[in-house]
Amino acid sequence: MSIRKPRHTDAFLAVLLLSLSLVFALWSPVRATESKPEILTIQVEGTITSGTASLIQRGLTEASNQGNAAVILLINTPGGLVTATLDIVADLLNADVPVITYVSPQGAIAASAGSFILLAGHVAAMSPGTTCGAAMPVQINPEAGTTQAAEDKTIQFLAGHMRSIAKTRGRPPEIAEKFVTESLTLDAREALEKDVIDRIEPDLTTLLNRIHGTTVTVQGQSWPLNTQNATIRPLEMKFVEKMTNLLSDPQMAYILLLLGIYGLIIGFGAPETYVPEVLGVISLALGLYGLGLFETNLFAGILLTLGLGLLVAEVLTPTYGILTFGGLVCLVLGTLFLPAEPLMPRDWLVRFRFLATGVSVAGGIFMVIAMRAILRIRRRKAIQGTSEFDGLMARVISTLNPEGQVMIAGEIWRAVSQDGSTIEIGQTVQIIDRQGLVVRVQSLQKEE
Repeated sequence: MSIRKPRHTDAFLAVLLLSLSLVFALWSPVRATESKPEILTIQVEGTITSGTASLIQRGLTEASNQGNAAVILLINTPGGLVTATLDIVADLLNADVPVITYVSPQGAIAASAGSFILLAGHVAAMSPGTTCGAAMPVQINPEAGTTQAAEDKTIQFLAGHMRSIAKTRGRPPEIAEKFVTESLTLDAREALEKDVIDRIEPDLTTLLNRIHGTTVTVQGQSWPLNTQNATIRPLEMKFVEKMTNLLSDPQMAYILLLLGIYGLIIGFGAPETYVPEVLGVISLALGLYGLGLFETNLFAGILLTLGLGLLVAEVLTPTYGILTFGGLVCLVLGTLFLPAEPLMPRDWLVRFRFLATGVSVAGGIFMVIAMRAILRIRRRKAIQGTSEFDGLMARVISTLNPEGQVMIAGEIWRAVSQDGSTIEIGQTVQIIDRQGLVVRVQSLQKEE
């Protein structure tokens, strides 16, 4: 006998399952729309170096892979290395996610290299009280030692590149060009009036809420910005990027280079000490790596090499300071012309000149003093060894016939008469030399 289920039970289960399916189907889109967009922020502050370029490149890649709504560069920089700046601009123009460049906080600047980066964003914004521009390339005046405008070809190249960036982002190319050719400087209000930037906003939260829904073109496709109430994720520098940032600073690279060379010279002058050699090799390697991260002047490198060679020659063949003076002059001149970075701020070039000149002079003088002290020690007569007692007087405490014992400076030594004669206790003898643990002596009374 079988028991049949009521038909109304099956109908109830079917309705229940259908209702749950509809609820889940409607609830999922609601949850998707309620999820907050995530935005990656990158600090671009201080001198722009290869470390900065590496950080921004990694940030753009991470934002693209993780589906972030946008990347924001928070800019506050007086300028930096030209190669690093051009790399950053290329990465921004080829980014797969919207890039917002924002000069912040209030009082910040986007000068020189910073103005290139500002114009390369899909959306460019500034805080009140901020400034941009002043991107004219500079170099050190070889006569006065001050800064002056760079060569015309450098100015024209960077001006053309600035025009290209502005055209790509729909900004006025003639204004952008004046940043380079005339060192034009604009405050936030002026930049907005001339369409160099898109917005002036007091803080990041306000900026994100105001640009929400704005459509930008990313890789040829329209992209509506989803930035309202976004979750902000700051990108921190990794250890390698921090090291690259430090070493690509021309001041640090130059100091490490000199320390490395001085350490090797001192180490070669005092072999088997190991510490100067090891520290010298490490400093030299780091300094050379750093020099390869920015533009340098070949003539300056030749002068630095010549200066160090003259200092070494002074140590080995003292010329009463003539070679030292020539070496220090070459080091100072090489220092003045070493960095060939047109987008570095003028104040930085002046600081570098004074710092590197002081390090060169102080380091050169220290090296000469240290090496001369080492050479004096090496030339000094040994106080121990086979000749340590030569010429000293000793007192016979056990008759030499011809061998016995003598007292030398409070120590008892075996002694032998040089001519085989007998020398009685209490007599004074003069030491001729030492052979192992036996000294040869001669009687002073016999000589008389």
